[in-house]
Amino acid sequence: MIARWVGKRYEKWMHDWETRLTSVDNNRVVRPMEWGTEWLSEWNASRGISVDADANPEEFIRQTSENIIANSDAFFSVPTPSDFCIEHREVNVYSTREVPDPKLEAQVQGQTADFLRFTSGVKTPHPENNRVNARWFPAENGQGDASKRAVIVLPHWNADGISYNGLCSLLNKIGISALRLSLPYHDARMPPEISRADYAVSANIGRTITAARQGVCDVRSCIDWLETQSYSEFGILGTSLGSAVAFLAAAHEPRLRAVAFNHASSYFADVVWRGQSTRHIREGLEPVISLDCLRPLWMCISPMAYFDQYARFRERRSLTLYARYDLTFPPDLSRQVVDEFAKRGVRGKTVVLPCGHYTTGEAPFKYMDGWHLVTFLRSAFRELEA
Repeated sequence: MIARWVGKRYEKWMHDWETRLTSVDNNRVVRPMEWGTEWLSEWNASRGISVDADANPEEFIRQTSENIIANSDAFFSVPTPSDFCIEHREVNVYSTREVPDPKLEAQVQGQTADFLRFTSGVKTPHPENNRVNARWFPAENGQGDASKRAVIVLPHWNADGISYNGLCSLLNKIGISALRLSLPYHDARMPPEISRADYAVSANIGRTITAARQGVCDVRSCIDWLETQSYSEFGILGTSLGSAVAFLAAAHEPRLRAVAFNHASSYFADVVWRGQSTRHIREGLEPVISLDCLRPLWMCISPMAYFDQYARFRERRSLTLYARYDLTFPPDLSRQVVDEFAKRGVRGKTVVLPCGHYTTGEAPFKYMDGWHLVTFLRSAFRELEA
């Protein structure tokens, strides 16, 4: 009885803490729901979708989503870019807060770093977004086979430009190079008319699908570049939205052999609809569409559609990490991911943190989280080598 009472008190304390953290950003914008069928017109040009997008946009997108799932290997694939280059420039925070944190701004003042740049294989109307940005953290040489290993790090939704730099440096210390990829519409890729990465996940159905596709294709292009640098063992570590993109990439990219999902969920629509940090998006969607209608439209960017594809790569090692008191990625959706892996015999590990989504970034949980992620990647590469 006492243990149950303590557990309930802890849960309430954790949920209150989560709510306070999600309320820090007061510049979220409620945007009206848009079908965004024009974002899918290029893919549909040769796909034989017979529904008129203007007359019945919901049915048009539903059929498009089904077509994407049936042809996902093509949808999430682009030719290797021809303009890879390393750009040495100043480090910027690219804060998404209404009032930037002066401590963070001071922290990076005068810093410079190397960034991989290239043109994304998925084109959007935003030139800034089409120029891929990935900070390069090469591990020191002289560490034997470790120098062949590289991990692509995908930050969370609305991450600033320096989030996860510490994690990348930590990976360097164990001999793993890291490429911190800016997700579409984030930091250096953000169009000037927005101050948050609103175009990456929004009440625009088609644009959100295209942003996820672009993120996946950019990951695969980064691996193409890493191969030109003599890397041969690849992993990926994604957090929150980055985790969703990492799953889609891993389901279609055989070269990814160590995969860490830092927060995981099964359905894209359900996270947006139920998550605390996306309630402003739901507010834009809800007058027009229900969750039951939205789920099949975004099924083509939901992990639930691709577990069979993911399970094709039998030698891969996977980590699924989620938070017991998560109000952004509801834990029941995370448990669905674990269950689907178990049904298919995917070789992996599951970790449940005693915190929530945002509190994962707070002490002491951020240290627990980092330890699990880094130790998993180190052991996964060693197992694959054995």
